[in-house]
Amino acid sequence: MQSFKKKFRSIKKLPTWIFFILAVFLKCMARCLFRIKIEDPNNYIPADENFVVVIWHNRLLFMPAIFPKKARVRTKAVISASRDGQYIADIVHQFGLQTVRGSSSREGAKAQRGALKAIEENWHVVFTPDGPRGPKYHMHPGPIHLASNTNRRITPVMINASRYWQLKSWDGFQIPKPFSKLTLVIGDAISIPQGISGKAELEKWRKITEEKLLAITKD
Repeated sequence: MQSFKKKFRSIKKLPTWIFFILAVFLKCMARCLFRIKIEDPNNYIPADENFVVVIWHNRLLFMPAIFPKKARVRTKAVISASRDGQYIADIVHQFGLQTVRGSSSREGAKAQRGALKAIEENWHVVFTPDGPRGPKYHMHPGPIHLASNTNRRITPVMINASRYWQLKSWDGFQIPKPFSKLTLVIGDAISIPQGISGKAELEKWRKITEEKLLAITKD
């Protein structure tokens, strides 16, 4: 058993058909087993404006399946350069999302360059600002840097499940229970001042954005 685990962990990329099946499974679950509600009071989803998007790490499971296609095909997600990140990237590609590889703990400079290019090319760029290692619900400053350097607004996004199982992982990853309600919440966009450089100013806007994201988070 131990040798099997070791062998599996050494595989960096699994066959594409596996992720195709997983994506079909998630799509079917989203359509058949959940009540989906979208709250977008500012009509950001159909807007031409592109955003820096933030969502907590533990709410990702059904995000690709329930996010409207018109937004998905304009989106690049910043995903860890690790092996596990490769699995996630392979899944989200099945939903039409593109990816930027890297994180705050691995190849962070490469991720920021890729995110900067994506924003300039009019893509939405999605961060899990407490990932990949936490702490849970603590926002790292990467999205603030990007928004400040590109004059784009940050939009907090959340998926709240009315009932769910919670894993014993660092982020308390949530698995919605069948027949629960999934609410996709698009919060008010936050305008970040251009050219932030000082630590105090960066921390101020990091905290403001974290509080806005927490305000639409329901546990």
